[in-house]
Formats: sequence, C-alpha cells, structure tokens
Amino acid sequence: MFQPVKIAPSILSANFLDLGADIALIERAGAAFVHIDVMDGHFVPNLTMGVPLLKQLKPATSLVCDVHLMIDNPLVELPWFIDAGADLLNVHVEALSEADLVRAIAQIHEAGLMAAAALKPKTPPSALAPVIADLDMALVMSVEPGFSGQSYMAGSETKVAEVAAMARAAGNEAMLIQVDGGIGTATAPLVAAAGADVLVCGNAVFAAPDPAEALAAVRDAADAARLAVLDACA
Repeated sequence: MFQPVKIAPSILSANFLDLGADIALIERAGAAFVHIDVMDGHFVPNLTMGVPLLKQLKPATSLVCDVHLMIDNPLVELPWFIDAGADLLNVHVEALSEADLVRAIAQIHEAGLMAAAALKPKTPPSALAPVIADLDMALVMSVEPGFSGQSYMAGSETKVAEVAAMARAAGNEAMLIQVDGGIGTATAPLVAAAGADVLVCGNAVFAAPDPAEALAAVRDAADAARLAVLDACA
C-alpha cells in the first residue's frame, strides 16, 4: 500500500531571527515533522540548540517535534528533552553501548514518546540489531553529522534498503526510516525508492526562493519514486 513520504524540515537551516515564522511556513506547506538538531560540540564538532528552544517551540506548532540528539551522553540528557516536550527522540548508536542503547529506547518509550536510533555514514546497519524490533524510526545519515548544507553521500540509498530489510526480518514493518543529509529533488527519489519514509530537508527548503514550493517538490519527487517501485512490483 502506498504511503506518502513525510518531510521533516531541519530548523538548523532556518532563520533563527524569525524562527516562529519559518516554522509556521513549513506547517502550512505540509511538513509532517520539525527536525531539531541538538549538537553538543563533543559528539559532533558544532554547538546548536537545546532544551530552552524546544520548550518554546513545542507550544507553537502542531508538527511532530523530532529531536535528533547528536550528543555523547544521551542517557543523562534524555529526561531533559522528555520534559521539554519532544514527541520523538533520536539517539545515536555510536554514543551508547549495546546495553545502554536498549535502556535509552526503553526510557523513551516509558515516557510515552516515539523512539528512534541514528546511524552515522560509516556505522553498519547491524548496529541497530539490539533494538530494531522496538524502534519507531531509524535514521540513516547520508552526511557526516555536525553541519548543515553538506552534499549527499553517494550510495546511502543502499544502506536505507538494508535497514528496511532488517526491520522486515525483525517483524517491525511499521518502523519508519528517516534519511538526513543532502536531500533535495535529485536525491529524494533515490532514498524513497529504497524504503525511506521521512526525509530531513534543510537548505533544500529554507534556502529556496519559495520554501513551500521547494518542500512540495521534494515530496512529489519522492512519492513518484515510491509509486514507480510499487508499479514495478505489481
């Protein structure tokens, strides 16, 4: 059954001096998530937003607040973001031992939130094995995390397909697959055809002359690719 692709604009690329207007814009344009990149300057070489921003953002939007924790101590900070109003918390497998990854996903679920786990480009899909049956979403990074505006790493769609196959094998066909990094009209079809459900877009949306039009163009390109796969399998 066809499921339209969801777009999750990353506010790392938004105008911080008029963030409320940019979030209202993407909501009107049909975004499903608002992607919030949290960076600590340790796990990745950059510092971005955190709990105070999320607390103000949450009551200002009806979009799913998708919090991507690029931090080296997620078990310590998960309660902060749970209390601040996150709807979905995404932890990096590289920041946690196998046992702590299991604990983190359980902690997120116990709080009533959606739980996701993220993979850096060089991390194999097998790192998701301890939790894949329990995930609401897996995030495949198609750039090295830390900065917006990077180019898509060729071949990332292969990893998306591998994660999709793992989820099916684990009996978790409802798990969403998100892709983050260099996503635009040229790359969205590649990952959507491979099984991606949620596409993080930064500059492709916010740097466009018409962000709403750009968002729709990425979504339409991805949906066309998914439909082509379904037609080929029919």
